Amino acid sequence: MRILVTGATGFVGSAVARRLLARGHRVRALVRASSDLGNLEGLDMERVRGDLTDPPSLQAALAGCDALFHVAADYRLWTPDPKLLYAANVEGTRHLMEAALAQGVERIVYTSSVATLGLHADGTPADEDTPVSIHDMIGHYKRSKYLAERVVRELVATRGLPAVIVNPSTPVGPRDIKPTPTGRMVRDAALGRMPAYVDTGLNIVHVDDVAEGHCLALERGRTGERYILGGENLSLREILTIISSLTGRRPPRIRLPHELVLPLGYVAQTWARLRGGPEPRLTADGVRMARKKMYFSSAKARRELGYVSRPAREALADAVAWFLARD
Repeated sequence: MRILVTGATGFVGSAVARRLLARGHRVRALVRASSDLGNLEGLDMERVRGDLTDPPSLQAALAGCDALFHVAADYRLWTPDPKLLYAANVEGTRHLMEAALAQGVERIVYTSSVATLGLHADGTPADEDTPVSIHDMIGHYKRSKYLAERVVRELVATRGLPAVIVNPSTPVGPRDIKPTPTGRMVRDAALGRMPAYVDTGLNIVHVDDVAEGHCLALERGRTGERYILGGENLSLREILTIISSLTGRRPPRIRLPHELVLPLGYVAQTWARLRGGPEPRLTADGVRMARKKMYFSSAKARRELGYVSRPAREALADAVAWFLARD
């Protein structure tokens, strides 16, 4: 199959592209003029110039493609201009799906996020059917991904869009070049820059397992269904303890209350806005999200797709090794 992959220069997208190439597919990567092409080095794939905010470029990129993997997203928990998140994540998704319908693409895998799913107040793992509404979405990133997934689901229902939705949890591993907010946490912990933590939890999964899950969704997923691609549920303290053991450092022992950290998030954002700098390490929305343990179950993906994931320690070990090799 000839397959267009958006976001192929990024963390998850490059892992997906590698898996597709290993399966013998012909991969075409949608790249922007400003894209860092480092993750594509050595990969035998076609590259086409385009942008999610430029619909004609998407029509051209999809011409002759049998399938589409829409992995690209603006993943920032804070930005001075939230409209950019909605333009890329919501309207960009709409433009791309409309183009796929026009080009007669036969199969689509849309990369959503567990950020769009509900959570249980008691910390028990949530699944694809845990109740949720847009009012539960904290911050512009989560709202934009929620609305983007709704676009895909509506087009499946009303126009027969041949899409399967995957919801990765918290991927870690090599080639996190930006890095993602989670990648920054792993890197900082590995370098001994996290002396304290808050009481929260994440579902940690190896990025290559997430990529394999994408391929399984292409091959076995049911149109219109969504599948959580996750791994192991761990508290943040457990995650930091694993990273400390991998690097020979002492794990952080100071637990900070959310009420103390939240004002620091606002200060960091204000400073970033005044400096015109990148997303700060600490954001108010990130602290708000941390009030709940973000634990999830991948039982449906295991049952219907044959999805499997390795232990979180292996995922963190690969991520730490990659970051330390670059630092």
